[in-house]
Amino acid sequence: MPLLLFLLLLPPHGLWADSAASARESRQWRRTHERAIVVEYTKLLSLPNVAGPNVARNVADMRRNAELIRAMLERRRIQTQLLEVEGAPPVIYGERLQPGAKRTVIFYVHYDGQPVDGGKWFNRAPFQPALMSGPVEAGGQPVALHSSGPFNPEWRLYARSASDDKAPIIALTTALDAMDAAGIAPGSNLKFFLDGEEEAGSPHMREFLAKYKHLLAGDVWIFCDGPVHQSRRQQIVFGARGSTALDVTIFGPRSELHSGHYGNWAPNPAMQLARLLATMKDDDGKVLIKDFYSDTEPLSAVEKLALAAVPNIDEEIRKQFWLGRTEGNGRRLDELINLPALNIQGITSAGTGDLARNVIPAQATAAIGLRLVKGNHYRRIQDRVVDHIRLQGFHVVEQEPSEATLIQVPKVCLVRRRSGYNGVRAPMDLPIAKQVVAAVEQARGPVIRMPTLGGSLPIAPIYDALQTPVLIVPIANHDNNQHSHNENLRLQNLWDGIETMAALLGMP
Repeated sequence: MPLLLFLLLLPPHGLWADSAASARESRQWRRTHERAIVVEYTKLLSLPNVAGPNVARNVADMRRNAELIRAMLERRRIQTQLLEVEGAPPVIYGERLQPGAKRTVIFYVHYDGQPVDGGKWFNRAPFQPALMSGPVEAGGQPVALHSSGPFNPEWRLYARSASDDKAPIIALTTALDAMDAAGIAPGSNLKFFLDGEEEAGSPHMREFLAKYKHLLAGDVWIFCDGPVHQSRRQQIVFGARGSTALDVTIFGPRSELHSGHYGNWAPNPAMQLARLLATMKDDDGKVLIKDFYSDTEPLSAVEKLALAAVPNIDEEIRKQFWLGRTEGNGRRLDELINLPALNIQGITSAGTGDLARNVIPAQATAAIGLRLVKGNHYRRIQDRVVDHIRLQGFHVVEQEPSEATLIQVPKVCLVRRRSGYNGVRAPMDLPIAKQVVAAVEQARGPVIRMPTLGGSLPIAPIYDALQTPVLIVPIANHDNNQHSHNENLRLQNLWDGIETMAALLGMP
């Protein structure tokens, strides 16, 4: 190679990428910049980011998040643009291309968060980040955010999306800061895809992929979402469960009736709903709906071998979560999350506690969540649930029933289907998968390889549209209260996550 060409291909500061060196430099950078990292992160967490099913109500909030994140990326020499489709928050797209790179890695993060009930947060302020000396359930006490550091790695930062999923944003930007300061250029062309509606099921993902397919070519997508293993070891996951849901409503009287005057005569929809739900699963958690498991693709021999090497932490986390028993007929959690699941997300009818009244409710509604694995199709699973409801004697409608229907039909059930996507699993022996595992292990030591993440991510639309393998590299602590009140991020997980991201950015 001519000398001039060789010099032109060198990274700007003369150092080639290397995962171990990148992680090492990020550790040194972090140790001298902890306060600045936390301050920048609290600014991001202070922006409300509830997308949810009613995203139209929160367009302004989401756009403020997008503009701040866009500015954060551009400060790291990432060229950005906001990708738009009607009815959706913008996707923040960025790229930083590296001369001579032979690989393109696309990092996926989502910047929206789950809905919040501020009254259930310990500080009643989900978007007022609070640094605590430990978990609030264990007596953690407030720590001043302006603390000069070093920060105790067991301190926790509380706010909506602290762990799910703004943590990888700050981990990636900090890793880039450290590598730039050390003169280490990324080993790959970098692209970034920041989703603004993942917690709503990414209903516009297919539209984004179709409209902007020309920007999204790459060798691998790396999803930065989810928790590390419950043993606190880094895990790399090769797939995620798909997700869909149904809202099921049973009808009683036109309006609530006095339970003394009409009890034993007017059917109670809450009781009918409870009986219906009880037919869907047995006491050990097995779903009783016909053919619910029939399409599930079994794990391969390689995947079974990897699963057998995962440390068994079931008894430890059973006690941690105060569970008197577990479901699954003795099978481990790691095995069970490779099966489809049916979950009752919530039930509403009349009132409880201080709102309890002596009435027969007019309606009762349950939100049924469905987790899918490779081989299941979300529409087919929905159909099987609806067929099961019919087998219990209900007349199923998918639009609000008329007065005539409610009077003439003894048992009416309204089913509202939500959107969804299927489960996907990448083969563990793909060359790019081996490269990702090797890079992370240089920074974090031996990793746990999991076939499937318990949670759901919009991987299927990406694979369908682009045929690009997707791997998941999570960084959050497993006890982060994600999707619930008092969501938090353990600082050591953020520090480890910065090193993990640096290793991926520096992958040779």
